[in-house]
Amino acid sequence: MSMLSEFREFAVKGNAIDLAVGIIIGGAFGKIVSSLVNDIIMPPIGVLMGGVNFTDLAITLKSAVGEAPAVTLNYGTFIQSVVDFLIVAWAVFLMIKGMNSLRRKQEVSEDKS
Repeated sequence: MSMLSEFREFAVKGNAIDLAVGIIIGGAFGKIVSSLVNDIIMPPIGVLMGGVNFTDLAITLKSAVGEAPAVTLNYGTFIQSVVDFLIVAWAVFLMIKGMNSLRRKQEVSEDKS
C-alpha cells in the first residue's frame, strides 16, 4: 500500500474527522472561556481587591531605556491564564463525568436484557 493511499485511508476515517472537529470546537471554546475570564470574572475580582486590573500586574525586571521597552514579569496575565485553564479543566471533567455516567447506565441496561 502506497503512502498516499494509506494517508487517504487515515484522513477519511471517522476518527480523523472527529479529531478535526474537536480541535475546531476546542479553539472556539477556548476563546469563549478567555472572554468569560477576562471580561466577566476578573473585573469583579479586581474591584473586590481594590480596583486591581490583573493584566496590569507585573514586576519590572529592567526599566525601559530609550526605544527599548521595559522587561516585565507579567504575573497578572499568568493568573488569568490559570483561571482559564481551571474553567476548561472543570468543563472537561463534567463532560467526562456525564459520559461515564451514561456509559454505566447503558451497561446496566444491557446486563438486565
